[in-house]
Amino acid sequence: MAFTINNLKDNSNVVIREQLGGFSVIEYKEDLSSTNMMEAQANYFMSKSNMRNKQLMIELNNSEVMLSAGAMQYMVGNIEMTSGVKGVGGLMRNIVSSAVSGTSAIKPLYKGTGTILLETTYKYLWLIDVDNDHIVIDDGMFLACESSLEVSVAARKSLSSAALGGEGLFNLSARGKGILALEAPIPSEEAVVVELQNDVLKVDGNFALMWSNSLDFTVEKSGKTKMGSAASGEGLVNVYRGTGMVWLAPLMQYRNSLFTPAGQ
Repeated sequence: MAFTINNLKDNSNVVIREQLGGFSVIEYKEDLSSTNMMEAQANYFMSKSNMRNKQLMIELNNSEVMLSAGAMQYMVGNIEMTSGVKGVGGLMRNIVSSAVSGTSAIKPLYKGTGTILLETTYKYLWLIDVDNDHIVIDDGMFLACESSLEVSVAARKSLSSAALGGEGLFNLSARGKGILALEAPIPSEEAVVVELQNDVLKVDGNFALMWSNSLDFTVEKSGKTKMGSAASGEGLVNVYRGTGMVWLAPLMQYRNSLFTPAGQ
């Protein structure tokens, strides 16, 4: 039996993993479209490894959202799409922002009443309720948000943190109040959230996925002296100092090391 978009949530092959406002994370239990042995074998192992197709569904009720360019798969209803760029000056600012942050210059706006389905993905979809906050997002994670959030580029406070920290000189940030949807490399249950109250977090590696813009980010030696850093075997560490939150993916770095050729 085929299901219309209005009763997609009742599909027995669909699980609603999370809902927040008009945003819903849909997960398909299995891929039913195998037509040959190779596809069936791949689908079997992906299913056993908890690797399932996911999709973000956004229901608009005379409201507006911003999407990552190319993210929309299909939509139904009275919905208008605009480029989200205000004039030539806005386009130039977006082009500069896209060049430094590695993201698309155009993030289209969708306004009206209806339902939008985004492209399917094997990554994990996070829904975050940003409540009068300002958070910085790791490259490539932005998927969609309510237009009440201001999405802009956040620059590193020091060149050393960008050059040595492995996080880049510029990142996207979201500020204000609204729902933010991210495409993450790990499930939210695997993330470790560190809340700092005028404290210091030192991280050996670039596996921070998000952090409060209020934090001061620097790259420092793990020890007070060169000899101490060498003895610890850590060398340089990323340091987050102040009051705010950091979302870490500690298992991601280990998994990446398993598939990195020796010597790289």
